[in-house]
Amino acid sequence: MSKTTLAVIAAVSAGAGACATAAMYTLRSSEKKIETIATTTTTTTISKPTTAPGVPTNQVFSQSTAPVNPSGLFEYGFPGPVNDLASRTALISSYDRRTRNPHWVAEHITAASLATHSGDRKNSAFVEDAAVPDKFRAHLKDYFRSGYDRGHQVPAADAKWSQAAMDETFFLSNMCPQVGEGFNRDYWAHFEDFCRRLTTSYPSVRIVTGPLYLPKRDPADNKWYVRYEVIGNPPNVAVPTHFYKVIYAEGTTPGGPVALGAFVLPNARIPNDKPLTDFEVPIEAVERASGLEFATKLPPQRRKRLCADTNCSLIIKQYADRQKAFPKK
Repeated sequence: MSKTTLAVIAAVSAGAGACATAAMYTLRSSEKKIETIATTTTTTTISKPTTAPGVPTNQVFSQSTAPVNPSGLFEYGFPGPVNDLASRTALISSYDRRTRNPHWVAEHITAASLATHSGDRKNSAFVEDAAVPDKFRAHLKDYFRSGYDRGHQVPAADAKWSQAAMDETFFLSNMCPQVGEGFNRDYWAHFEDFCRRLTTSYPSVRIVTGPLYLPKRDPADNKWYVRYEVIGNPPNVAVPTHFYKVIYAEGTTPGGPVALGAFVLPNARIPNDKPLTDFEVPIEAVERASGLEFATKLPPQRRKRLCADTNCSLIIKQYADRQKAFPKK
């Protein structure tokens, strides 16, 4: 990855931190919180200008005496949240209603989970996520003839241990529009295989995956812009410019070292001979670009760099031909 791209990722702030926080609450808990806010007396400092000398410009009002009541809006309904949190057997995800893509999806794989083959993707079908309100939902028709694959964020191959678990990976809330040939069916698939192979060296591997929308400099005016395609009819599903994975490779000792790796890949054709380490970035770069935080509770003395602890290289397999055999349901 070029120094310019690294600088962009490190500098950009998606402003989505508050959205990720909001995703941790259901609508019910949010309404309960709002009800508490509306019924609890608070003290608000309101600046009140005065011309009288010696009179303070700040006066303290209780909510009952303040001239405004912003929380009165909630009488008509709560505007948020803009994220839907789903906890399923195979994954936990935060779905972004604005982009119709997941904001992040977390999974856990082990050697044992990958060794069990009770699920077959031929028995799974892409489905819309009924847990998301219809007007904010990605629909099957949005991808129809769009030119993009329905790209799993948690791969179906990571959930072969159960047919029900594999079926959960086919919700559209686990999908993003991805370039097919050269990416989703090739380099990205090899990257997913790399993550699975980590379980031969680490007994527990946790992965967070999601889309990014990164700026690009316009040569016409030398300014930076975030531009991405939107698919669907009406257009409402954003096409990410990049994707990230943050990997936590855990050792055998509880409370021991954790090998961390962060990678950002463009949503574009990538030659299979491109080294994976070219896409390795500091974890802080993904945080700045996504508005998320990773491993905040993991102290520095327990952290190791994944690609210094193991060989970060891909094994090229012919996934594209194999995927052609799967029916597109």
